[in-house]
Amino acid sequence: MLGRSEAFSGYSVDDAAKARDFYGRTLGLEVSEENGILTLHVAGGAKVILYPKRNHVAATFTVLNFPVEDVDAAVDELVRRGVRFEIYSQPRLETDERGVLRGRGPTIAWFKDPAGNILSVLDPSRGS
Repeated sequence: MLGRSEAFSGYSVDDAAKARDFYGRTLGLEVSEENGILTLHVAGGAKVILYPKRNHVAATFTVLNFPVEDVDAAVDELVRRGVRFEIYSQPRLETDERGVLRGRGPTIAWFKDPAGNILSVLDPSRGS
C-alpha cells in the first residue's frame, strides 16, 4: 500500500535557528523553512524535517547517517567547521582518538547537532 509513498523522516530540535545554521552553514545542506518547520534537502531528493519542540529530548540513537567515500576526510573537514566527534570506549563500541570506529561493520564516526541529536558519517563499503 505505501510502496510508492515518498516517505520522509523527522525529529525534534530545541532551537530551530541554531539547527538551521548548523545544518545549512556547518554541514552545507540546503535548508528551507515553512511555518517554523525546517526541511533538510539531502542528496537524491530525500527530505528530512526538523520540528521545534519545547520539551525536546535528544535522541539516544543515530537519527541521520551521511554515507561518504572517505570517513577520515569527512571528519577532517567537519572538524575544521567546528564539529566535535563523539569518543566511545565501550565493549564492541570503541572509537579511535578522532571518534572513528573501524573494523566492526562500516567505518563510522558520530557527532551531535546543537540539540544533541546523534548524526554520523560512514562508509558503508568498509564493512568488516
